[in-house]
Amino acid sequence: MKSADTPFVGGPLDGRVLPVLLGLTGHPPKTYRVPVPDAEGGPATVLVYRRASYGRGGRLGLSQGWRYEFDEGGDSGGHGPRWPWSRPASTAPRTPPEDSGPDATPGSGGDRTEG
Repeated sequence: MKSADTPFVGGPLDGRVLPVLLGLTGHPPKTYRVPVPDAEGGPATVLVYRRASYGRGGRLGLSQGWRYEFDEGGDSGGHGPRWPWSRPASTAPRTPPEDSGPDATPGSGGDRTEG
């Protein structure tokens, strides 16, 4: 597999350049999680880094490379793609309004009789 030396910015890995495996498209993963074991044998702490563009270059404005920036929030965000037709998880399903028929509003003129 192909790898690229990728700089890390912020957090405990600030200033380090580590080899990161590239995907099929030639890009590193969007998130990079580093498990740090606890010295006392407790649960491991996971450091989360997010991929960011390293710089723009040339007339086309393509990315020259990638770097990882420390995400203090941890695992916030990256729960998969957000599709436009998907409903937010916190929203309760809407109940349809009661159907009272097409002429439920007084004075709507729906029951006009010619005379």
